[in-house]
Amino acid sequence: MKKTALYIHIPFCDHKCIYCDFYSLINYENAEIYLSALKKEISNYAKQFADGRIIDTIFFGGGTPSFMTPHYISDIIETIASQYKLSENAEITLETNPGTVDQSKLKEYLEIGINRLSIGIQSFNNEELKFLTRIHNSKQAIQTVKDAAKVGFDNISIDLIFSIPNQSKKIWEDNLKTAVSLPIKHISAYSLILEKGTILNKMVLDGKVKMRSDNHDANLYKYTMDFLNKMNFYQYEVSNFASENYVCKHNLYYWQYNDYLSFGTAAHSFVDGRRWWNYSSLTKYLKEIGDSGNAVRGEETLTSEQQLDEIIMLGLRSRGIDLGVVNSYSKEWYIEKKKKIDSFIKDNLINKKDNLLSCTTEGYLICDELISKLI
Repeated sequence: MKKTALYIHIPFCDHKCIYCDFYSLINYENAEIYLSALKKEISNYAKQFADGRIIDTIFFGGGTPSFMTPHYISDIIETIASQYKLSENAEITLETNPGTVDQSKLKEYLEIGINRLSIGIQSFNNEELKFLTRIHNSKQAIQTVKDAAKVGFDNISIDLIFSIPNQSKKIWEDNLKTAVSLPIKHISAYSLILEKGTILNKMVLDGKVKMRSDNHDANLYKYTMDFLNKMNFYQYEVSNFASENYVCKHNLYYWQYNDYLSFGTAAHSFVDGRRWWNYSSLTKYLKEIGDSGNAVRGEETLTSEQQLDEIIMLGLRSRGIDLGVVNSYSKEWYIEKKKKIDSFIKDNLINKKDNLLSCTTEGYLICDELISKLI
């Protein structure tokens, strides 16, 4: 049985945060119609992909999946379980926002099979939360984590953002110290990226907001890696840190170039070197699912050369480039790049252990630059 990851996109939100460029809607008028379409899409793809596969992870992203009732999420899980074979220890993650759940709702999520929470906190500083237009405050964020642990969630992850305009190093240090004081096992720490089309991008273009410098960003990132490593949160990807045995299995499917199926608006899938993606528009998605059972907007079949480039890029950004895997695509790549790789090793940017090439802390700081020289 080939292990496969599965992603479900829930596009509904209470409002649009200023930095977000994910497809989302700020009303719930079509939530039930969307649920029916999702179930139809899931069932339709089962005809093609269920045999010979076992679903190892399910990830509910968005949007704000935790705005939906436990019954809504349970209906989707039951549809998946009825159409596909699930691993006995399948990791099932729900993206959760403070301000959308209480202890009772969290307990219901646990009871329907959610066994991992990814809580979008972003900051424990109230001024930063206000700037980011989050709907919660610091007290609610801390309470959500504690409530989740209290009802029985063991695998809790939180998201934090650094390089927020006006964020000092002290504020970021306090965010990390608060995070590790809580009963969490995983931290995703992201630099605030300016995405085209976002409210934040317009604010910067209009001169209302000034982003932090690249040097400031690099200093905060270096501090993050050093601090979390000392606190026994080990880096396994450029932005992700986990306690031992608590890496996000779903993330690894992406980074290790394994198969994943995705359902819903704007969802992207990748199976056996073929990638396809759905329409973003809810109206278009609903129409296409109604007409044909899928909402594919585009697709591509990658060449061996393209796959090798992606394996190198994804590998170096995560646990490392497996030379055994690379060799199955190209027996010449390592020979051609050896001089460059040796220079990176000498400069303490890359480690080579057995058949694995991985970034050092210094290497992660310029990871994209290293990748550009290896693909």
